Amino acid sequence: MADEPEWIPAGIDTKRANVARVYDYWLGGSHNFLPDQDLGRSMAAVDPNVKAIARANRAFLGRAVRFLTASGIRQFLDIGSGIPTQGNVHEVAQRADPACRVAYAEADPVAVAHSRAMLAGNPGAVIVDADLREPDKILANDEVRRLIDLGQPVGLLLVAILHCIRDGDDPWAIVARLGDALPRGSYLVLSHATNESWPDVVRAAEKVYHRSARAEGRTRSRAEILRFFDGFDLVEPGLTHVPQWRPDSPDDVPDDPSRFWFLAGVARKP
Repeated sequence: MADEPEWIPAGIDTKRANVARVYDYWLGGSHNFLPDQDLGRSMAAVDPNVKAIARANRAFLGRAVRFLTASGIRQFLDIGSGIPTQGNVHEVAQRADPACRVAYAEADPVAVAHSRAMLAGNPGAVIVDADLREPDKILANDEVRRLIDLGQPVGLLLVAILHCIRDGDDPWAIVARLGDALPRGSYLVLSHATNESWPDVVRAAEKVYHRSARAEGRTRSRAEILRFFDGFDLVEPGLTHVPQWRPDSPDDVPDDPSRFWFLAGVARKP
């Protein structure tokens, strides 16, 4: 989608790559532009596994949502939800129980525009234009509060978003603020790019990415990622590479899971 169709919100810079649209390109979506495709291909030249990592991360999201619905969760807050593609949270959750409610929060206007079109007519799902770096605004948003009852357990989803937040914005404090607002029995679902598995490859990929995209943040160590779960109890199998988190089949786990340099975990608030 190299041209600029009429649905693009006014003022959107389509000449520079965007994190949500690059991810959409890797997933085989159509809501991306030539700069996004160019960056996606450049990163694939550094690590040919990046598309497989994106797909594995998306598959982890689906498995985690199914786990949460099986654990009794019926409302979800997905922050940094990205551009809608197959297997969205509301699709997975409402397949398990049509009464499930999902509030998405996303800062990319293209993602918000497409999500609004996709969610039209679905009273149990909403998208709000909001930035993870302003958690109190998300929690106080009228549309979020219409669907999410903070008196009942919530599934908080922070999937492939926290590595977009720089240390100066204190992502640990952001997650702690969100976690403090959730009642007992809530769950935190999180995935994050790590720099420990293949440091040279990841460093090279980061360099290419930051040269071309409007993005901040960084990959982090396992210890730094574990800190996001403070106040929560990790469920089995703990913090693992994305293909290893409760795979649907043992055949879904590659010979070397560390090649998928994303760590993922699900944790319950006691």
